[in-house]
Amino acid sequence: MEGGAYGAGKAGGAFDPHTLVRQPHTILRVVSWVFSIVVFGSIVNEGYLNNNSGGEKFCIYNRNPSACSYGVAVGVLAFLTCLLYLALDVYFPQISSVKDRKKAVLSDIGVSAFWAFLWFVGFCFLANQWQVSKPKDNPMNEGTDAARAAITFSFFSIFTWVGQAVLAFQRYQIGADSALFSQDYMDPSQDSSMPYAPYVEPSAGPDPAGMGGTYQQPANAFDTEPQGYQSQGY
Repeated sequence: MEGGAYGAGKAGGAFDPHTLVRQPHTILRVVSWVFSIVVFGSIVNEGYLNNNSGGEKFCIYNRNPSACSYGVAVGVLAFLTCLLYLALDVYFPQISSVKDRKKAVLSDIGVSAFWAFLWFVGFCFLANQWQVSKPKDNPMNEGTDAARAAITFSFFSIFTWVGQAVLAFQRYQIGADSALFSQDYMDPSQDSSMPYAPYVEPSAGPDPAGMGGTYQQPANAFDTEPQGYQSQGY
């Protein structure tokens, strides 16, 4: 059975890396993966500053530990999600079940839209906390470039995940318009509910049944066409 819009090549076919790297949704996953590394890496490495009093470190975003925790959590989870769906892209051409392919694409739509929302929340949260941060908390401007980078790539991540959701939706629509996408799809040669095709008697002789040489016969009911009358032994 063909994979239709749900992957390159035939279902159950061998993995083709050249086809994989040319797929737009795979490219966006790799880009999103890189962006997530930048976000959580920037916060982990330079998002926490030392107190002047020598106490515990504090978050560079307005001393709000929730801001740093959110940025790190979203970045790490997005990183893992990208790896998961990159693995799915690799495995996808080998999925022979149309039903399973449909589930995979639907999950791609939902997960991508969900992560676009989380990145939007993260961008707004980090940008707001950065805006209200007090200069006296960081007089040496330590880690400011990293803090801005986390905000910037959180913003970019919104669009990469929205792009993944849009591409997945387009794949779903293309697949839904195809007969091969339907769970009820059946090879016509194996479908017993198909109407019988008319059979025309090849003989040019008289029609003993008076049916004009045409009758209904199940497809593939016989291996060879009947040639005249054949006696049966009893």
